[in-house]
Amino acid sequence: MRKFQWILCIGMLITITTACRSGGSEEVERKGGNASGEGKTVVTLSLQRSSAFFQAVERKFEEKNSGIDLQIQSTEDYEKYQKTTNTALLAGRGPDIFEISSLPIDDYMSKKLLLNLDELMKQDATLNKSELQMNIIDALKMNGGLYSIPSGFNLRAFVGDGDLLQKTNVDDKNWTWKQFAEISKKMGESGKERRYALANDPPEILLQEMIVDKYAEFVDQTAKKAKFDSPLFLEAMQQIKSMYDNKVMTTEPADVGKQMFYSTVLQSPADVINGLHQFYSNPKLLQKPEQKSGTRIVTTSQFAIQAKSPVKEEAWKVIAFLLSEEIQSMQEREGFSMLKSVNEKQLNDIQEQVKKGTYKLPDGKIPKVSDEEFTKFKQLLSTADNYSMVKGSIISIIGDEARSFFSGQKPAEEVAKLIQSRVTTLLNE
Repeated sequence: MRKFQWILCIGMLITITTACRSGGSEEVERKGGNASGEGKTVVTLSLQRSSAFFQAVERKFEEKNSGIDLQIQSTEDYEKYQKTTNTALLAGRGPDIFEISSLPIDDYMSKKLLLNLDELMKQDATLNKSELQMNIIDALKMNGGLYSIPSGFNLRAFVGDGDLLQKTNVDDKNWTWKQFAEISKKMGESGKERRYALANDPPEILLQEMIVDKYAEFVDQTAKKAKFDSPLFLEAMQQIKSMYDNKVMTTEPADVGKQMFYSTVLQSPADVINGLHQFYSNPKLLQKPEQKSGTRIVTTSQFAIQAKSPVKEEAWKVIAFLLSEEIQSMQEREGFSMLKSVNEKQLNDIQEQVKKGTYKLPDGKIPKVSDEEFTKFKQLLSTADNYSMVKGSIISIIGDEARSFFSGQKPAEEVAKLIQSRVTTLLNE
């Protein structure tokens, strides 16, 4: 279960999602701003894959903006999208709006290829700024500017067995992985049945997740420098190996609820109940050990406007429309909403159903959820601020090379140097 969720999360980090009208690389490279046959202003929006959601966005936007022809393009191929979009943008062509999640945003910023959306957002009277999840938007700012906006977001949560945790004192805002290991070992050996802190996954998966959580501490994409030969990284590798060697964690499979903690991705308000109560009857949201900032944000589709677009104002209207209540309330849209009111309403509706006893988990059981649990999650939703533009290829390198250390084939120092060398080469390509 957890391995699947981790793979899903990595997919979210490195894969561009959603699109609408199918088209080839020639479409991606064409320049927006031309007049259509009907005399309308053409605005191009480039995505990787088709989606019913964006088909609806296109239709609804044009109904409300009769003078604009929104043309959504897609290549249906991840690598092709990256290559053609990158080539077009560097040549001063390409779409007016494009999905930027997997593209080198730092390089684009240094070459001044992206429009700073900060001022446009401040001046837009159609947006109610107090209703926006500004903690998410602020987390995406880079170098003092806002260069991309998501249509939604997910949260990487860490959850523990609340019943078991009542028997010990856990300061999850300040605990270290060493303290986590000590607490987990003690709790795991205290019952009739031996339980592990985490199960199912090999140690390199945990290392990858640790690095994603603290990505900025190890990768400076602007300066194109890495710190994987540092004592901090070596300590992380040794700590993980120690937890597996001492049976705090195991690669062996464990049934749902049999491990003491889970790392999971929450993708909607319903996941607050379905995603957490599938593990435990009394789940407790925690902050991960040594995670200094708040809950990690995983964006869904993230959009930027090309700085050289001849239709910047019209392109911004599309972005603003994506943030409207009409679009943010659509069931087809992925992730939590960028509007507080939409998230609040969905959570309140679920809370009311839980109180009445009419809410059922996917397995048909009726959960017991306190008002305090809903309150805590709403606070978490409004304070999540941990975001990094992670390169999936770097995370893959870490997993590939670290495997030889955890299996005992190579010493930690040698593996760290190999990772440092490969990542440095990748950053400077």
